[in-house]
Amino acid sequence: MENKKTTQLKPDIFLIIIIFSLLMIGIVMVYSASSIWATYKFEDAFYFAKRQLLFAGIGVLAMFIVAQIPYLTWRKYAKPILIICFILLIAVLIPGVGLVRGGARSWIGVGAFSIQPAEFMKLGLIIFLAKYLAEKQRYIQSLKHGFLPLLLLIFTSFGLIMLQPDLGTGMVVILTCFILLFVAGAKINHFVGLGLLGVLGFAGLIISAPYRINRITAFLNPWEDPLGNGFQIIQSLYAIGPGGLLGMGLGNSLQKFFYLPEPHNDFIFAIVAEELGFIGGSLLIMLFFLLLWRGVRIGLGAPDKFGMLLGLGITSMISLQVIINISVVIGLIPVTGITLPFLSYGGSSLTLILASVGILINISRFSHMN
Repeated sequence: MENKKTTQLKPDIFLIIIIFSLLMIGIVMVYSASSIWATYKFEDAFYFAKRQLLFAGIGVLAMFIVAQIPYLTWRKYAKPILIICFILLIAVLIPGVGLVRGGARSWIGVGAFSIQPAEFMKLGLIIFLAKYLAEKQRYIQSLKHGFLPLLLLIFTSFGLIMLQPDLGTGMVVILTCFILLFVAGAKINHFVGLGLLGVLGFAGLIISAPYRINRITAFLNPWEDPLGNGFQIIQSLYAIGPGGLLGMGLGNSLQKFFYLPEPHNDFIFAIVAEELGFIGGSLLIMLFFLLLWRGVRIGLGAPDKFGMLLGLGITSMISLQVIINISVVIGLIPVTGITLPFLSYGGSSLTLILASVGILINISRFSHMN
């Protein structure tokens, strides 16, 4: 792989079209899902839509700037980037520095806006692991010298994220890192042992926090507590069900009338399904599949090991977030509190994902599978 030509090509236009399509759908759906809530709270139906448009503009600018930076540059600064991410993760836990929203201390205020350090850690870990695994692949099959040191790093970041707490982002971090370890050649039996420990650890996390037990029971039988822990998933299903094949029409959602809590955030896919129906939801999922396909092609076609792992890591991060979010919305897994990439309202997540796509676009300029 190291001997492939590194001639610069045109960026992957197909990938860029997919990203802009998702962004446009996201802005429209944020307006549709939030207009009633925004009118009630801010007397401006476009309040969230305008801010989402601003976030998207900043994110697109970041995407195109990052796309001009040779991806090998990130290899050079992988360690400083990871250290900064750890500093931010620790800082957000300090009272007076970290902002508490929805019971989680996950944000640091920056002027009128706020950043979410856990979002940056996702990309920081991908860059560092891509560098480490590209340079020291011979150690990855060694439990003592390769696998365990990386696990310590991964679980330290996971632990800091869980102190906020943010289980959804923590899951994405863990699963993305495991995919990179697997692709880099880690032994299967190491993953088997890790899986057993993971089950015990997950059980410990659930037992240590009563609200997680409530989320599990609500997932198994939400109608047991329809006005409490099961309320959100029930309202989500009430949105998806009436949508039928073609939906109720754009802007005609009933669940956004204060039934589904903050429908423009984690549960925006429920509004998509309600207004655009099974066909609209399926077309959206197809766009995400196309994004996955292009990302995998770009990663596998990269001219070096670092580019391959970096491309596959970014693609995995975005895809896992999509899978987890939609699985929660349709009731396949318990509520984790994670956004739907490119669609859910939010600044840090959208900007970070678009910047990550910028790296992927740069890799595509050197990929022989472009």
